[in-house]
Amino acid sequence: MLPAHPRLLRLAILPAALCAALYAHAQQTPQVEVQGSTANYNARRDDTAMRIVVGHDEIVRYGDTNLLDVLKRIPGVIVNGAAGRGGEIRMQGLGSGYTQVLVNGERPPGGMQADTLAPDTVERIEVLRAPSAEFSNEGIAGTINIVLKKAASKPQRELKLGYGVGRDTHSPSASLHLANRRDAFTWDVAGSLVHDRFRGEVPGREEEADAAGRRTMLRTTAGHEDGRMTTLNLAPKLGWKLDGDMLELESYLNLNRFRVDVNAPTATLLGPLPAYPDKRIAMDNDNDTVRSMLHWMHALESGARLDAKLGVSAGRTDNISTRTAGGNPQVAPLTRTIASRGRDRGLRTSGKLTVPLIEAHALAVGWEGAYDRRSDARRETDYLDPAATIPGGDEHYSGHVARLAAYAQDEWQLTPQLAAYLGARWEGVRIHADGSSFGSARSQSGVFSPVLQLLYKLPGTKEDQLRLALSRTYKAPGMDSLLPHRYISVNNSPAEPDTEGNPKLKPELALGLDAAWEHHWAEGAMLSLSASTRRIDDYARSLVLFDGRRWISLPSNVGKARTHSLQLETGFPLPALIDGAPPLELRANVARNWSSVDGVPGPDNRLDEQVPLSANAGVDYQGERMTAGANFGFRSGGRVAVAANQAVWLHARRELELYAAWRLDQTSQLRISAANLLGMDMVNERSYLDTASGALLRSRVVNVGHPSLKLTLESRF
Repeated sequence: MLPAHPRLLRLAILPAALCAALYAHAQQTPQVEVQGSTANYNARRDDTAMRIVVGHDEIVRYGDTNLLDVLKRIPGVIVNGAAGRGGEIRMQGLGSGYTQVLVNGERPPGGMQADTLAPDTVERIEVLRAPSAEFSNEGIAGTINIVLKKAASKPQRELKLGYGVGRDTHSPSASLHLANRRDAFTWDVAGSLVHDRFRGEVPGREEEADAAGRRTMLRTTAGHEDGRMTTLNLAPKLGWKLDGDMLELESYLNLNRFRVDVNAPTATLLGPLPAYPDKRIAMDNDNDTVRSMLHWMHALESGARLDAKLGVSAGRTDNISTRTAGGNPQVAPLTRTIASRGRDRGLRTSGKLTVPLIEAHALAVGWEGAYDRRSDARRETDYLDPAATIPGGDEHYSGHVARLAAYAQDEWQLTPQLAAYLGARWEGVRIHADGSSFGSARSQSGVFSPVLQLLYKLPGTKEDQLRLALSRTYKAPGMDSLLPHRYISVNNSPAEPDTEGNPKLKPELALGLDAAWEHHWAEGAMLSLSASTRRIDDYARSLVLFDGRRWISLPSNVGKARTHSLQLETGFPLPALIDGAPPLELRANVARNWSSVDGVPGPDNRLDEQVPLSANAGVDYQGERMTAGANFGFRSGGRVAVAANQAVWLHARRELELYAAWRLDQTSQLRISAANLLGMDMVNERSYLDTASGALLRSRVVNVGHPSLKLTLESRF
């Protein structure tokens, strides 16, 4: 059950009491009939709140097998890494928790990897640059809400079979969608299975120079990885339409199997040998998540609407890592097997009551509550001598995270030109954990977040409008960032430190301002210029320290920070610009980001490895029997100062993608898509300056990239 904390309980009761009072009022409110058409509705143009909505047709256009590849084409969104392998989603160039990712408006349950969701199971993606009170405000850079498909309103049967291939990759995939209805009952099931087989080169380089600039150490690593990943997504849904009510049961199952074997022999060309010149790591990781949500919708005759949800979730993570290392006669060989097991259980509830109290108003109050419990056990053994005792080899911890939130929001039309959205949300988080190696760790925080958004349509024109948003957002530390539990590296150094949580870590708070000018000059044609700024208190980042024995990376609050962003975006059908032009849709966007951290001396003291410049340009063709398109993405690089003696280098990346689909008959089509046609690598480069000796250590790791091609047969039957 939830912790019995008086303030939290009062705030939990408050929205329920408001819902009850408004519910009683709504029963007595005269019925209001609203007439209008949604045929020409455009969320980007018509909603008071700032948001971008990407529909299902656009999501599946390139035949992607995971959402990470879809998100990188959305304006203002940047993606680093690969799905299931540490991929990171960024807005305003910021990641590591600054961009909030939700599934159906809620945090994914423990262990669920949102980036491995199948695009075929997604109805739409909502990108919120400024927050709303209805969703958690734990997204300083912005929020991405992934809305899964609802039960279909008409029978559907669709099968997709695909095969992707690259120089060192093979990726067969299949997806199936079945739906039907009978009277008041509907059912829908969507599933996908993807198997990725990959191998590749991961070369590395590490060098050190003394205070005079003389090179004192040089090492090169001929890294090689060989692995596979299998992902199963299953999303069954049931719906019942009752008298005045709608009841839905939605479930989601995500199974992920990841295997990788990394061989990383290191050659020392200058200087001393590392502790383990020859290193090999074999890892098996199983991650399973299941979530079920019961959704009740009740419509009143007055026009009021009550939505209530109750859900449960469970997750399982099993990881076995075998480390074999040696090659230095001064150090005994390393023969370790590390087995860890994590279990997640969750219970959550939410509700919202929307009441038309007066004309042109849409008042809503709601609540959210969640209780997630996690247990984690880790055992380290010597596989050559299983009976040997390893200090600190057995560790375990268990903990829980309790969240309560209450919110109210109102959206109304002040004048024919001016619409306003006003909301307020209080959200409290309590974290408690007990572990065999650290005793007990606790954290408690509460944030009140007011939100104001305005939409002003310029007089005398139907094309131009202005937007303004004021908000308060935050970033709470997760359990892993708080627990003083240490994860040990093999070759411990400033370039490869251990990692450890910090129980003294405080949440980061931000005040934000967003503004935009939009010009909608034809159906489907838009030009937008937007700007945003955030001031962040208690900014946190990971610092590399030496504790007297080993190097560790420790998250720490380093002071205040500021970030600013400017974005230009356009999209339009070519016939809207040129009469008689072919049916082409053109789109382009460019974003420039700046930031500074007060606790880190400049220059280049940017937030969270922030990407300074990103851009996309694309074109789509819609013919009678064929559709085709291309997208080119770019993001710049540069140096980022993490601390006075730490830096990270971001490397520029250019990515070109193509797709084409041919209609074979009324029910089938063939789709071909190509990714990373320029063969760009992913590069990780860091430096550490020893302030005592003046020695500078630099490391560089490269994941070599190659183009890939995928063929998919899509059939409705």
